[in-house]
Amino acid sequence: MKQNLLYLFLVCFFGTFYGKDSELPLPPSTILMYDEAVFYDMYATTVNQPLPAGATRLSNSTYTKKMTDAQLDSFGNQVTMNITIGALCDNYDRLAHVFLAFAPKGATAYDTNTVTKIELGRFITPFMNKNISPTSVPYIFQIDNAGAIFKDASLRSQYDFWIEFTVLGVPYAAQTQVSGCASRIDTFKGSLSFVTDNNTSIPAVNNLLIPMAAIKSLNNYAATDEPGQTIRILSFALNSTLNNATFNLITSNHGANSGGEEYVRRQHYIYLNDQQIFTYKPGGVSCEPYRQYNTQGNGIYGASPQSAAWWASWNNWCPGSAIPIRKISVGTLLPGNHAFMISVPDAQFVGQQGDFPLSVYLQGDAVNVLGVKDVSVAEVKVYPNPVVNVVKISSSKKIRETEIYSIDGRFIKKFNGNEADVSDLLSGTYILKVSFEDGVSFKHKIIKK
Repeated sequence: MKQNLLYLFLVCFFGTFYGKDSELPLPPSTILMYDEAVFYDMYATTVNQPLPAGATRLSNSTYTKKMTDAQLDSFGNQVTMNITIGALCDNYDRLAHVFLAFAPKGATAYDTNTVTKIELGRFITPFMNKNISPTSVPYIFQIDNAGAIFKDASLRSQYDFWIEFTVLGVPYAAQTQVSGCASRIDTFKGSLSFVTDNNTSIPAVNNLLIPMAAIKSLNNYAATDEPGQTIRILSFALNSTLNNATFNLITSNHGANSGGEEYVRRQHYIYLNDQQIFTYKPGGVSCEPYRQYNTQGNGIYGASPQSAAWWASWNNWCPGSAIPIRKISVGTLLPGNHAFMISVPDAQFVGQQGDFPLSVYLQGDAVNVLGVKDVSVAEVKVYPNPVVNVVKISSSKKIRETEIYSIDGRFIKKFNGNEADVSDLLSGTYILKVSFEDGVSFKHKIIKK
């Protein structure tokens, strides 16, 4: 209250002193999307409990809420997303996400499984006992690039923007381990807000956004574009030159079984058009700063602090921490077809367990782009792979033609439609090139048995 009164005094004083046309910088705006929303057992029948104001329940673990024009208008080019998770009746570390969903303009609801969206943030809850302080944990994401998305007039003319808030959780352990949780199925409570300010020294850009994946599974046994390898290939097309092009990438390593991928740090490699542009190894930081939030006994934190080297030797993430958003700047991208690839060659997935959920989108400053910018991207599935007789192609876009090439690039034959008969090919590896009506093409390796 005192700060607001002081601001009003300064406005009146300086406005009078300098004259009517003088302006003071506006204070940062806070946009509260969710205030202590309660999440429930993700596996239970959908509950019929009170909803957060203005929100829709997509599941026990996910809410969505449409952003108003006034909220979107208030965004500047500096954006912080603040999240607070409170302990209820799940005392384990769980995965959580925030998505920006692009729903059809004017729709009162949408299908979360088919709508285009990008992941704004991902985090892990700590092991929390609701009876032991502290009973909440904060997460802070600096997402300045989102300001250009929220202010994008052409996207807003075609889509409504919704914020999905997901906190996965189950109460079964807490029902017996945490006093007051018997028979309860509420898991966590969460608040989410954006704080935004405008730095006039940062020029506005002609924002172009290409969502490419939002929680797309990555492993070497059931979710790969190269059989037996941990590889995902995401194809996209640019109709205009893109300056200051940046991939925003989120991955996290999961698999808590013995020898699982949660406990082994792997080098990740990123390629653009077959050229390596980035590499990283998740984790490698001390988890001691998050010990205070892990109030429930667990197998990660022992009784005494550990050295930074000990933590770095094995951890991919810390219970109670945010997963990093890796920004991969690639400068200028020219018009045409491009392919983004992520590869984790050393990943093992013992017992065919675990996953590296992948989210990535491309953003930059487009040159000579007018009108509405479509945020759709081709989603392609090729199966079975390996193949004996007929390979099938499932796509969200209309296919113009499919071509098959040898591994050394020699053209073999062409098909129309969503199936290709490869029964006459010799055993080996081939390149399947799928071309869409809109000019985008997609290359995929297939193995012929």
